[in-house]
Amino acid sequence: MGRINRSAEDALAMIRKMGLRATAARVTVLDVLLSADHALSHSEIERAVETTHDVVERVTLYRVLDWLVTQKLAHKVVGADRVWRFNATPTADHAHFNCTRCGQIYCLENLTPAVALTLPEGFSLQHADVAVQGLCPHCSR
Repeated sequence: MGRINRSAEDALAMIRKMGLRATAARVTVLDVLLSADHALSHSEIERAVETTHDVVERVTLYRVLDWLVTQKLAHKVVGADRVWRFNATPTADHAHFNCTRCGQIYCLENLTPAVALTLPEGFSLQHADVAVQGLCPHCSR
């Protein structure tokens, strides 16, 4: 893979720590997700890869994103525009903030107060999605 930057080293280490095969495409895409400050659509990831890394074919990109989600190295969330966006975050359970003006989606790691769910008897929670909508810092200026 040659000389790689710090976030690419982090991506490589994350994949290897899980005992998984670290292909160039997997490291590249995870590097892009780790470097982003918000969740990215497929086309945004594709553009980022093209400008900062070697080219990753479109089908390969779809497969890598699915693989990263399956391995829990990334997650996906659908925006109000029904476009899937991907992000790599250190915690699995968190909320998402969707900017109603620009459409960007941000992961919110620590919400205070935390959202609590009480399920009826017999139900078992496996995953909860909490979406908050409003204006991001850029759009609220």
